[in-house]
Amino acid sequence: MRAAYASATKPDEPLAALTVGEQPEPSPAEGWVTVDVRASSLNHHELWSLRGVGLPAERLPMILGCDASGVDSEGNEVVIHAVIEDQQDPRGFSLLSERWPGTLAERVAVPAANLLPKPAGISFLDAACLPTAWLTAYRMLTTQGRVSEADAVLVQGAGGGVATAAVVLAVAMGKRVYATSRDPQKRDRIAALGATAVEPGARLPERVGVVIESVGAPTFEHSLKCAAPNARIVVCGATGGPFPKVDLRRVFMMQLHILGSTMGTAAELAALLDFCVEHEVRPVIDSTYGFSAVADAFARLNSGEVFGKVAVDHLH
Repeated sequence: MRAAYASATKPDEPLAALTVGEQPEPSPAEGWVTVDVRASSLNHHELWSLRGVGLPAERLPMILGCDASGVDSEGNEVVIHAVIEDQQDPRGFSLLSERWPGTLAERVAVPAANLLPKPAGISFLDAACLPTAWLTAYRMLTTQGRVSEADAVLVQGAGGGVATAAVVLAVAMGKRVYATSRDPQKRDRIAALGATAVEPGARLPERVGVVIESVGAPTFEHSLKCAAPNARIVVCGATGGPFPKVDLRRVFMMQLHILGSTMGTAAELAALLDFCVEHEVRPVIDSTYGFSAVADAFARLNSGEVFGKVAVDHLH
């Protein structure tokens, strides 16, 4: 079957480690099922895998991809939850494409419990954008950030998949949303989504109850300064660097909560799907590529110019 996979790992040249070609058909273990993939989407996780982060040489070649929607063997339209229980991993779980083949293929095998019904009103392409970035943002806001207790939210570095999802979701939840971006054009697009777009480090008109933080070192001091007493600063990444300066006096005097967050549960994905249907929310898609142009999709993601998700239509 056709697949996009890591044939090598190249820390400084990730796209050179990507191969599109034939790979073996899935061979499901007991309790696993095969899904015909109709659509998928890309995440920076794929680029990190091509660099060799979390993907050692002994697991190569590895089919990439976490996100997908498709049709199971009984003809049901489904969305795939990419988190697999894995006691060999210190986290207690791993993602598709880390230990088991991923979703950037014609077919993928997953545990039966990892399939959720795709709502009729959500397209395959939209559904395929939800299980990683959008699920991460949803968990950050709800389970970890307890956004129901907050009136205002700050999203750092909007433009990428998680941050853009957090903006859209928080606006749909009725919160006042502030979002930073270095790019004036991205700030215009953020404002069009219903948020107040500001430059990085800008003073806000109020302190916020929840901060969505995926940038790290360049923005973390600003996140601390913008946080209200007892606010939650929820961290899911560190694209700008993992070692920020932290003024601990502000942490304890304001009684701030700094929380880590990664992906989400199948129940949270089901809740996200329901939320999208109820509030008529759909993911922001930067661009869509046919599977025959999946290498171009990777190049687009790697460009750093993406606003929202890069989606892949497996039927073209």
